[in-house]
Amino acid sequence: MWSPQDRKYNNPPTQLSLKPGSQSLRSGNWSERKSHRLPRLPKRHSHDDMLLLAQLSLPSSPSSLNEDSLSTTSELLSSRRARRVPKLVQRINSIYNAKRGKKRLKKLSMSSVETTSLRDDNSESESDSDDRFKAHTQRLVHIQSMLKRAPSYRTLELELLEWQERELFEYFVVVSLKKKPSRNTYLPEVSYQFPKLDRPTKQMREAEERLKAIPQFCFPDAKDWLPVSEYTSETFSFMLTGEDGSRRFGYCRRLLPSGKGPRLPEVYCVISRLGCFGLFSKVLDEVERRRGISAALVYPFMRSLMESPFPAPGKTIKVKTFLPGAGNEVLELRRPMDSRLEHVDFECLFTCLSVRQLIRIFASLLLERRVIFVADKLSTLSSCSHAVVALLYPFSWQHTFIPVLPASMIDIVCCPTPFLVGLLSSSLPKLKELPVEEALMVNLGSDRFIRQMDDEDTLLPRKLQAALEQALERKNELISQDSDSDSDDECNTLNGLVSEVFIRFFVETVGHYSLFLTQSEKGERAFQREAFRKSVASKSIRRFLEVFMESQMFAGFIQDRELRKCRAKGLFEQRVEQYLEELPDTEQSGMNKFLRGLGNKMKFLHKKN
Repeated sequence: MWSPQDRKYNNPPTQLSLKPGSQSLRSGNWSERKSHRLPRLPKRHSHDDMLLLAQLSLPSSPSSLNEDSLSTTSELLSSRRARRVPKLVQRINSIYNAKRGKKRLKKLSMSSVETTSLRDDNSESESDSDDRFKAHTQRLVHIQSMLKRAPSYRTLELELLEWQERELFEYFVVVSLKKKPSRNTYLPEVSYQFPKLDRPTKQMREAEERLKAIPQFCFPDAKDWLPVSEYTSETFSFMLTGEDGSRRFGYCRRLLPSGKGPRLPEVYCVISRLGCFGLFSKVLDEVERRRGISAALVYPFMRSLMESPFPAPGKTIKVKTFLPGAGNEVLELRRPMDSRLEHVDFECLFTCLSVRQLIRIFASLLLERRVIFVADKLSTLSSCSHAVVALLYPFSWQHTFIPVLPASMIDIVCCPTPFLVGLLSSSLPKLKELPVEEALMVNLGSDRFIRQMDDEDTLLPRKLQAALEQALERKNELISQDSDSDSDDECNTLNGLVSEVFIRFFVETVGHYSLFLTQSEKGERAFQREAFRKSVASKSIRRFLEVFMESQMFAGFIQDRELRKCRAKGLFEQRVEQYLEELPDTEQSGMNKFLRGLGNKMKFLHKKN
């Protein structure tokens, strides 16, 4: 397991020197100096806000600044900040704020973190039972012992960076069903492969091993097939995870070849390191169009596609093609800036699962437990598996992920390390016979758990879990409310709303991570783990973090931010910036807390009299 070393801030706070022109502020009596004081702006402001301040043409003379002008400026900055946040997101945030209560993070300097006693996990600030503490300790020991057995994977983001200048895909294969001799059943086999593996290198041998597994993923239901006269083409995907944690995506189009009479379908499959379903779906559309004319037209197209560069996020590549009868054509393939929701349909989750069941599954995945989905259809397994993994953003599931597990590989569920796999219902009898270790088994067809660990309701912080549940239960109401923001168009969909609801959960729990990334004199970044966790006011969130911070997805998230040369960008970082702007600047001192409490008591007694 990766474990960062704590480092301290070495830079002293910057001191401001008085300019000659400021001497007038030190002359005269106390009341005169008091009248010249600059009122303090209530919150820190972003670079964009400072540009807005310049546009407001504030007076240059300190004496001409008054409370009204700065109050107006602050109101303008607040309204500008509010406009940056879509109305839908504001409604989601209000639900969390109401459920969370007054307890929240305080922005502390590193010196105060190290010199003051933060919050003692054994304090009596929140009600806590012995049973709850015992369950928390057991979960912590469980995740630590499990992850010792799991390989330490490199983060997916770092792995992709190495492939930016390589080919768009690695292999293109056609998988067909061949009849078994002396039996009326069929086996999937590769009938075409591009490119051919000619050189006997170590990489080629590894590629051959991967290719042997591909037919089973293209036809996990091969034993159920018989020739048919009609079949609607179907698109699905799978993922191959190597021993080193490297991942390859398989994008498949199953279709019925043109012809007469009953026949068997075939699968056209593209294997790539790029997780971008929309781009490859467009490629498979072109493959199906050409296959409808002649199979011979598919292969030249895939050759020209392999010569195309690996597109950067937000960039478009153009592939020149030729089609008899249509002439020369140009196919434009764009890789989106953010493809996390591309192959995601949250509607399937709410069709198959209640909100409470969905949150239980989400909690189990956060603590990297074993989860098995069972369903009747390939499309249901594929859609729900990809959708539930998308809920983890900005984190990435770092372990075995097989949306549709072939029946011949069902023994994988006996693996002692974390996994998320999907099984067709026909494999359920066999699954129940296997010696599966502790796992959450979910029947997507009946919205019930086949097997569970009975603590799924207590894994998340109680108040944040209540906010999650309320926001998801009110999803239709929140989407249908009026909006006057252009940016709301991106959010006012089911996918957008669900994504924002879970992003807010992570903002509330880990949104302050950047405040605890320190930088050494050599420019190396290090994460202050304990200070990060103890800065949270809520005891339940601190305990959740104590377990969650042991997970590989959290380690990968922090490692990625430590190694980045520039600041991470994305929707999560935008929401974090907005969240940090709302926080108080400093923690109140103990004396100030005492005086404030005394003042409140005096007011209460005064009202009583």
